[in-house]
Amino acid sequence: MVNFMLMITAELDNLTNLQPQGGCDDANFSYLFKVKCGRCGELSQRETCVALNDTVPLPVGKGTTHLIQKCKFCGRDGTVTMVQGRGTPLTNSASQSGKYAPLMLFDCRGYEPVDFVFNDGWKVESLEGTKFENIDLSSGEFAEYDEKGECPVMISNVRATFDVVK
Repeated sequence: MVNFMLMITAELDNLTNLQPQGGCDDANFSYLFKVKCGRCGELSQRETCVALNDTVPLPVGKGTTHLIQKCKFCGRDGTVTMVQGRGTPLTNSASQSGKYAPLMLFDCRGYEPVDFVFNDGWKVESLEGTKFENIDLSSGEFAEYDEKGECPVMISNVRATFDVVK
């Protein structure tokens, strides 16, 4: 069992608190990423999608997981289980200092998550308190005008990494 923390960062201009629409533990937010087999190193050709509200029973024992997948190359089964309560929004100060914010923890058995894909379903707020919702980051950026703060706002250079945590 290895735990991987999805870490995100972006350049936030006049914005703060970038996170999924329903918060870091949004049950409906879809996480898209590829998986690499822990046995043979084969990388999945397409992205895998997991969400907190989408669980499947474990084949052995009691309990559930969010993904059970068989490696197409070596046939080994692997699971990915999401662990709630460990994510925090990306703040303006973290963004300005180039730091990453933890978003979601994944308990992986037999697989390693790689290549997170930003998609739709994000929210952020301006430094003046204006809320921007249902943001699509699949293009890697978002730009708008904050009438309350009378300034342009922008998300750009979105990046993600999976870090091993103990």
